[in-house]
This record gives sequence, structure tokens and C-alpha cells, in this order.
Amino acid sequence: MERSQRTLRNLWRTMHYLRPYRWHYVGMLLLGFLGTGLAIAIPLLVQRVIDGPVRHGDPAGLWILGALALAFGAVEAGMMFLRRYVSSATALSMEARLRSDLYRHLQRLPVSFHDGWQSGQLLSRATTDLSMIRRFLSFGLIFFIINIVTFVAVTGLLVHLYWPLGLTVAASTIPLAMISNRFTKRFNAMSRTMQDQQGDVATLVEESAGGIRVIKAFGRHDHMSSLFDARATALRDTAIDKARLTAGTWPRFDLISNIMLATSLVGGAVAVSVGHLTVGELVAFVTLQLMLIWPVDSLGFIIANAQEATTAADRIYEILDTQPSIIDRPGAVVLRRESVTGAIRFEGVRFAYPDSGGAPDGAGGPDGVGRRSRPIEVLRGVDLQIYPGETLAIVGATGSGKTTLASLIPRLIDPTGGRITLDGRDIRDFTLDSLRSVIGFAFEEATLFSMSVRENLTLGHPDATDDEIRQAIEIAQADFVWELPWGLSTRVGEQGLSLSGGQRQRLALARAVLGRPRILVLDDPLSALDVHTEALVEQALARVLRGTTAILVVHRPSTVALADRVALLKDGVIAAVGTHSHLLATEPHYREVLATATDGGADGTRSDPAAEQEEALA
Repeated sequence: MERSQRTLRNLWRTMHYLRPYRWHYVGMLLLGFLGTGLAIAIPLLVQRVIDGPVRHGDPAGLWILGALALAFGAVEAGMMFLRRYVSSATALSMEARLRSDLYRHLQRLPVSFHDGWQSGQLLSRATTDLSMIRRFLSFGLIFFIINIVTFVAVTGLLVHLYWPLGLTVAASTIPLAMISNRFTKRFNAMSRTMQDQQGDVATLVEESAGGIRVIKAFGRHDHMSSLFDARATALRDTAIDKARLTAGTWPRFDLISNIMLATSLVGGAVAVSVGHLTVGELVAFVTLQLMLIWPVDSLGFIIANAQEATTAADRIYEILDTQPSIIDRPGAVVLRRESVTGAIRFEGVRFAYPDSGGAPDGAGGPDGVGRRSRPIEVLRGVDLQIYPGETLAIVGATGSGKTTLASLIPRLIDPTGGRITLDGRDIRDFTLDSLRSVIGFAFEEATLFSMSVRENLTLGHPDATDDEIRQAIEIAQADFVWELPWGLSTRVGEQGLSLSGGQRQRLALARAVLGRPRILVLDDPLSALDVHTEALVEQALARVLRGTTAILVVHRPSTVALADRVALLKDGVIAAVGTHSHLLATEPHYREVLATATDGGADGTRSDPAAEQEEALA
């Protein structure tokens, strides 16, 4: 009961998006009511025709009433066209606004939220679920209101024309309500299951498209096809169950309508024979009752449409009700680029990954249930000073928290204890946008978007000049872009997969150094480069890093040469800080980490928050 109330409340909240168009909806309802009134007037005119001109043999009166009925019909058709056009345009506008708000909210949610959700589940909410809500608001809701008014008005007229039969027709609402209630409960559960399964299928398709090289390389296309068939079959079975439920319900509505119509014909004929009804009144009565067939027959469809919309609204508000955990503090100030010296200090910084589930039922693991695990503390009290213009390398074994430490600086995540200061002030005192505007970040896993090379490069600096772009390309040794078919205007494929791994990394590095950020964070951005290209990039980076505070997450010994100092991260704390030669001479664990990386061992593996959690669990 509580979940049902919450679901209806979420649909009501969704309807608030119609507020800017409320007068459009009022106009549509008025048009609908007028159309209904004209439709009801036609049977009453037919009654006048039969009991008047037809009965008395008056051809002139017959033509007048016939023309009036034709005019009523034409006006009704025009109003129906206008109502449907306006309702569709209004619902589409509402859908666009809600989709835009949903996307913006997703951008505000932290990385931890996205780690806990399947991308296909988010995709299905932003597409399929919103379309279901739009169909209900543009069709189902309008017709539900109009059909209710039609049923009440027509039933009232039937009672007025001949109350015994009219009350009999009104009594049909009892079985209709019973059937509707049973149908609603079962259809609601099926709708939720089906929409979650659609998200699972979308997730698998998206992951298979992105990982097609891996699937082909391991010859696992049959295995992936069987996984897809299993999910698609489950979706089909649920859809068939929904169709079976709907197919079994609509005939019951139709049966009730036909029983009432047969009762009216037989009872009306008896009433005419005894003089309680005229022939014209009987024809009007039956014609009016025929107007109830559509409202009754469409009841099952409208209920199904409403249930799908309420479930969709519930799924959408699962996201919209998730509050961003990384936001601007009250009173946060704008960080001015020219005022940044780049002094960074970690003071007792702790970080623990929360439960990794995060997503509600149906949005988590392969079984459709969000998985949970115990919190994992990766950083246990980091104290570290990085001086203005200094290049500091972070070295540690896989799972030691290097990427986590680097991600704290631009507030991709926030510490669960302690604080980080920039020029002596807590970074949470600055607005997120201004803080990130002075930081360049290159991830180990280079991410490119399906847009032009120029758009990818200037993602963080859309106002970058051609000279700045050229310098960034030169630093990253990404000169290959000039050989692409349309140079900087060449559109790279989704995830940049039309480029090699090394090319993607060089573009990502160029994006990070574009505009010469005051603080540069590089998470092993050279791992996919060959030795010769890596050496050239390191030489260019050495020039760029002068005067820039830089943090290098090191996975390979060659990158250490760029650093002024090295911080050794071990067991969630900074175990030692010093020059490369000093740590080599004094820290056995440092030598062990570098030796392992040189041999292509554990530290040669890519490090990210998920890997660090798995390593900590092990």
C-alpha cells in the first residue's frame, strides 16, 4: 500500500512539469467537453427527427435537422483534431523538459552513484520511461477525464430518458470497478518487472557494443549471445504475460458493454410496446448507450497506460530523489585562476568506499538486484604537503589508493575524514566549477566522446585558441590529428574506438594540458605509449610542468623521472616522501614496487577505485 501511494505521488510530481502548459491542458479539456457535448447532442437530434419530421412526414424539418447534425459532426471532428495536436505538442514539450532535468541531475550526481548503476538502466529511464509518461499525459490522462465525464453525462441522460434501463446501465459500473481493480494490481507488478528487464537488455547491448573487440578476441560471441537470449527471453515472457492479462481483461469490459446494450434493446422494445418510450427515444437511448462502448472498451488500455506511466515515474524519481553528495558548500567562493599558487596539503585525509550497491532493486548486478558489500577504507590518514610549482609522484602497489588520492583533488570524491587545502583553504570552500577550472586531469583510461577531435580537446576549455590547441597537441605528441581526413574536425567514433589506445591517451593528455592549468593531475596517462613516444611526451611535459603544481600517479618507473619528489603510499598512509634516489636507497618497499612494475607485475595493472576496492577486499 505504501509503495502504491509513493508511486502515485511520483506520477503527480511528474505532472508538475505540465504547469507551464496548464492553460493548454485546460483548453484541451474544454475542447474535449465541447466535443462530447456535440456528440451527445446528435442522438438527441435524431430523436427529434424521428419523433418529429419522420413521424409527421415533414421533409423540410428533416433537412434542417439533418444539416444541423452534420454541422455538429464537422465541428466535433475539428475540435478533436485541435485537441489531439495540442495535447501531443504539450506532452512532447514536457518530456523534453523532464529529460533535460534528468540528464542535468545525472551530471550532478557523484561518480559513486554511477558506479552503482548499470548504464542501460539509466538509458531506459531517460528514453523508454519518459516516453511512457508522455503517452499517458498526451493521450491516457485526457481520455480518462473525458471518458469519465462522458460516462457520467450519458448515464444521466439515459436515466432521464427511461430510468429503469438507465439505472441498469449505471449498475454496470460495479463489475467494471471490480475487474479494473484486479487488473491494476497485477499489471502494475508486471510493468515494473518489464521496465527493469528492458534496462538489463539495454545494458548488455551497450556493454557488448563497447567490448566487441574483447568478445571477438576471446571467441565468446556464442556465450554473449546466450546471455542476451536469456535476458531477451525473460523480457519476452513478461511482455507476453502482460499481453495475456490485457487480452483477458478487455473482452470482459466489452462483454459488459454488450450485455448492457442487449438489455437496453430488449427492455427498450418492451417499453415502446407498452407506451413508456417513443421510437425516437428508444433510438436516442441506444445511440447514447453506443457512445459508452468506447469509454468502457478503452478503460483497460487507459489503466494499462496509467500503470506504465506511474511505474516509469517511480523509476525516474529513484534518480531525481537521489541527492548529490558532492556540492557547493553554503557560502562557497569562486576560485580565481590568477590567485592560485598551487600549494596543496592533505591533513589526516581518510577515505572509505561506502556500500557498493547504491542502486535499487533491478538496477544492480546480473540478477537484477543491487549488490552490497561492507565499507572499505582505502586511505587511513594521509598527511602530505605539495609545494607550489612542484611535481610530486605518487607510488604504491596496486590497490594502495593512488587513484583515489588523486581523485580527491578535483573533488570527484570527497574525503570521509580530514581535509585537503589549496593555498591554505579547504577546497570545499571553493565552488566546484571554479575549482575544477584550474585543474587539468588525465585519467589512465582515456575517454573520448563521439564528437570532433577539436570538441574533445576543448571539452574543459571551449574558448581555447588555435595556438593553444596546437601547443597542447605538440606537448602530447598527438601530431597524428593533422593526418586525419578532416584534421581537427574529424569525428572520432564512440569512446574514440576508431583510434588506437596510444592515440586516445595522447588526445586525453592534450586535453588535460590545454590552457596550462594551475594544477595538473596525471593518472598514468602514458601507459599505452611506445617507449619512443613516451620519451618525447615526457620531455615536452617536463617543460610544461615548470611552474605548475603536478601530481603524477605513477605505475611505471620511467614516469618517476618527471617528479621533483616521490610519495610512497602504503597501507593507506604516506609511508615515506623524498627524491627517487633517496627512496631507492632507504625504502625496501619502494624498490619492491618499482621492481614489480618493471617486471610488468601487479603495479603494471591499471588502477581505479573499483580495482582498489577489489584489492582491499582480497
